[in-house]
Amino acid sequence: MSRIAKYPIEIPEGVQVKIEQEQIIVTGKLGNLTQFLVDDVKVDLIDNKISFSLVNSSDHSKAMIGTLRALISNMVVGVSKGFERKLLLIGVGFRASIQSNVIKLQLGFSHDVLYSLPEGISAQIPVPTEIIIKGIDKQAVGQVAAKIRSYRPPEPYKGKGVRYVDEKVVLKEAKKK
Repeated sequence: MSRIAKYPIEIPEGVQVKIEQEQIIVTGKLGNLTQFLVDDVKVDLIDNKISFSLVNSSDHSKAMIGTLRALISNMVVGVSKGFERKLLLIGVGFRASIQSNVIKLQLGFSHDVLYSLPEGISAQIPVPTEIIIKGIDKQAVGQVAAKIRSYRPPEPYKGKGVRYVDEKVVLKEAKKK
């Protein structure tokens, strides 16, 4: 059994949780999220705490209890605080700009790369070489950041490309004569 699932999730002020038959709905100041529940895991709401227990001791239920606890914990954090991911554009002439719901990336190609943001995700560009992606769904924020990074991942010789702020790129040594 997962060790993380032993600890209940505390519900902060301003967040409402509703458990129905097959899903859990978490509502906060930033929005609401839903997650389908698994039959092998029992979810209880007692005194502003969400607790988890196994229905049976199968391998699937042992695997899903920790996963479900992490997903619901991310939902509670997302509707109360939100998630953000920062990207840096490293390279001569690499720039980004935003027009309504479309990010325009100039990444050294012969054409500009246009990426339209999905619903529920917003982006800010404080300087032309930095992109901040925000949203309430942790998985969606990470997926958008990974998609933008995939257009020009950092190359190993000069380090040019799109990278996360906390990412370390190990540069290879150039070819010697």
